[in-house]
Amino acid sequence: MSNIHIIAEAGTNHNASPHTAEQLIDAAGDCGADSVKFQIIYPEGLYVSKIYRDGVYSDNDVIAVRRAGMLADDDYRRLATYSSGRGVPMSASIFCPQGLALLEELDPPYIKIASCDLNNTRLLKQAAEIGRKLIVSTGMAALGEVERAVADITSTGCTDLVLMHCVSVYPCPTAQTNLGFIRVLQSAFGFPVGLSDHTENSLAAAAAVAMGVSWIEKHYTLNRASSGFDHAYAMEPAMLKNYIDDVRAIESACLPGSAKVGESESTTKLRARRGLFAARDIAPGELITDDDVAVLRPETEFSPQQLGAVVGRIARRPIREFEAIAAAALDDPESIRPARSA
Repeated sequence: MSNIHIIAEAGTNHNASPHTAEQLIDAAGDCGADSVKFQIIYPEGLYVSKIYRDGVYSDNDVIAVRRAGMLADDDYRRLATYSSGRGVPMSASIFCPQGLALLEELDPPYIKIASCDLNNTRLLKQAAEIGRKLIVSTGMAALGEVERAVADITSTGCTDLVLMHCVSVYPCPTAQTNLGFIRVLQSAFGFPVGLSDHTENSLAAAAAVAMGVSWIEKHYTLNRASSGFDHAYAMEPAMLKNYIDDVRAIESACLPGSAKVGESESTTKLRARRGLFAARDIAPGELITDDDVAVLRPETEFSPQQLGAVVGRIARRPIREFEAIAAAALDDPESIRPARSA
C-alpha cells in the first residue's frame, strides 16, 4: 500500500457541470489518485462585493464569474455519494464558514485550507475546531507566517495537521519550486509535509518524494483548453496518469530494500563483474604466478580482490587457457574462501 497520499485537485474545473464533476472523479480514480478535491467557493465569502474607485462603488466582476462557475450544495452532496461509490474519497478547499459547514456535512477525509488563507486566523481556528485532519498550503508565506498559522491551529487542540509546501505561481517553473523549504517545514514543526505542485511535469514531485513528503496535490482537468481559472496549467487525465505513475515509481525506488543487491542486479553482476581466468595452459604441479592469471569478464568463483588467494598456489590438475580458475584446481582449496555468496 502506498504511503504517499496523492490528491487529484479538480478545483472548480467542473465549470458548474455536475456531469463534468463526475467525470473528474472518474478520472481521479482511473489515474490512481488517493482522493479527489474540489473548491467550494461562495463568492461573497471570498471577495469584496463592491469596489470603491474614483468616488463610485461598482460591482466586483469576479463575483459574477465565480457564481456562474458554482455547483449547488445538493450537487456536492450527490458528488460525495458518487465519489464514495467509486472508492475515491472526496474533499474540498473551503474559503468561508458556509463552505466549511457544507464540507463537514459531506464527511470528508480532510479539510483543505488554501495558501491564500494561511494568515486567516478566524478561518484556520474554525476549521481546526472541527476535529478532522487539516491540510494547509503555505504558498506566499515566510517561515514566521507559517509559525503563526501553526500556533493558531494547535491552540485549538488540533494536532492532525499536514503542511503543504507550495509556490503560488501558475504554472510554476521547476527551477522556482524552492524545494529546500520542505526541509525547513519538516525540521521546524514535526508535522507531515507535502507538496502542492503547480509545475507542468513530475520532476518536483519526484524530488519531493525523495525528500520524504507524504502528501502530493496536483491540479487536473478534462481539457486544458476549457475556459476557467485553473484549466490552462492543470494536467489532462493522460498526463495525470503518467504523473502519478512517476510518483509511485520514485516512491518504490526510495523504499529500503531487503538487500542492497536485488535479483535483477545480481543477473547484471554475473556478466559485468570480472573473474580470474588462466592466462595460459597450466600443468599440474606448476606454481601459479601473477602473469598466469587474467582478470576478465564474466564473474567467476574468485573475484579480482582474491587474486592473492590464487597467486602462489600449485595447480592440482591441468588448467586450460581462459578456463575459470576454481578452488578445486588448486593445491589447498579448503583454505581459500571464494568471493561469490550463495
